[in-house]
Amino acid sequence: MSTEESKERAQQLYIQGNTFRKQQQWAEALNAYEAATALDPESPAATARQMLMNIMEYYCKEYYNP
Repeated sequence: MSTEESKERAQQLYIQGNTFRKQQQWAEALNAYEAATALDPESPAATARQMLMNIMEYYCKEYYNP
């Protein structure tokens, strides 16, 4: 996959992650953001993933302390 194709696919995954986030499908959103970041480390998905993780750590502490 060329660099341009990788960036385009990363953008698609970022948008898909945003859609999942809006539907409150947290795991799917994180997976999409991580895949986008793997293809393009400078993708806005990296920031979106970190923001979602911060929100989950704040609101969903039971996910980390069973």
